[in-house]
Amino acid sequence: MMVMADHDALYHRLFSHAGMVAQLLREFVAEPWLEELDLAAMERVNAKFHGPAGERRDGDVIWRIPSRDGSDVYLYLLLEFQSTPERWMALRVMVYVGLLWQQLVREKRLAPDGRLPPVLPLVLYNGDPRWAMPLTLRELIALPGESPFWRWQPEMAYHMLDEGAYAADDLARRDSPAALLFQLEHCRDADELIGLVDALIGWFKGHPGFEALKPVFATLAGRLVTMEEGAGIGAQVSENLLEVRTMLATRMNEWKQEWKRQGIQEGRQEGRQEGRQEGRQEGRQEGRQEGRQEGRQEGESVVLVRLLERRFGSLPGWARDKITQADTETLEEWSLRILEAKSLEDVLR
Repeated sequence: MMVMADHDALYHRLFSHAGMVAQLLREFVAEPWLEELDLAAMERVNAKFHGPAGERRDGDVIWRIPSRDGSDVYLYLLLEFQSTPERWMALRVMVYVGLLWQQLVREKRLAPDGRLPPVLPLVLYNGDPRWAMPLTLRELIALPGESPFWRWQPEMAYHMLDEGAYAADDLARRDSPAALLFQLEHCRDADELIGLVDALIGWFKGHPGFEALKPVFATLAGRLVTMEEGAGIGAQVSENLLEVRTMLATRMNEWKQEWKRQGIQEGRQEGRQEGRQEGRQEGRQEGRQEGRQEGRQEGESVVLVRLLERRFGSLPGWARDKITQADTETLEEWSLRILEAKSLEDVLR
């Protein structure tokens, strides 16, 4: 077990693994020029910079990738991790690239001809709203397109990978830890999460050499459970995928029981209130009886709606109407069908 780590620190651990970075580039950058690079020989570079006045700037992760032809041409991959939209991202990237170049000049790690190496800035974004920020520095500079001053303005662009922009079926077809990471980051359903952990366990079995990533993925999956329970940084999270799988299955049953208990309580409370009102009008005893019956029926309805929404998403109006009009025995029958049904229609047929 470990104390739940900062999310940014988990990404540093993931993308400090050369295989993880190579898989990310092959699956989600997939440009023809990748064939010219020797991804198996890439090496980490210090991402801590010091400016001319001694000020320190920390980048995220930087890799130095050689070319396949054996020449002295290297590509520097600068990875930046973002969880919130940032309008000035292009400006930040320009600063990091400038600091990297300054450091290479000071260390005399330039090409034989003395020129600066190329840099690929790649921003990996895992936030919920889709990224809609400027991708180039040009978009941030207040000049009209025909201005003669553009010739003196710096140029900078970054490659954006917005994890949530990929469709679930697209990610499911990809065979890489990066695709599983994107799915894990945007999973909001406990049943789906169990399936993703199973997929991770199977992927690692078939890909030796990636064992160092297993604890990080286990921690990311475990975080979703602790977040569901309201725990924050400092909560204990297992680094074992099998333990997380068992914990998820256990928690799922507990959550379902809790949803059912809460639904029944809410239904009974509403039933009692309705029963009291009925009782004042038509007789105290009759009102209590109707209140109990309606409370039970309302409780079953609330539980069924919650379970269906967990399984199939937001319910259409016809389904809610059908649930509202059903009696207690029918509601109980539908609740039993949820675990095996493949569609909403199968449950409410």
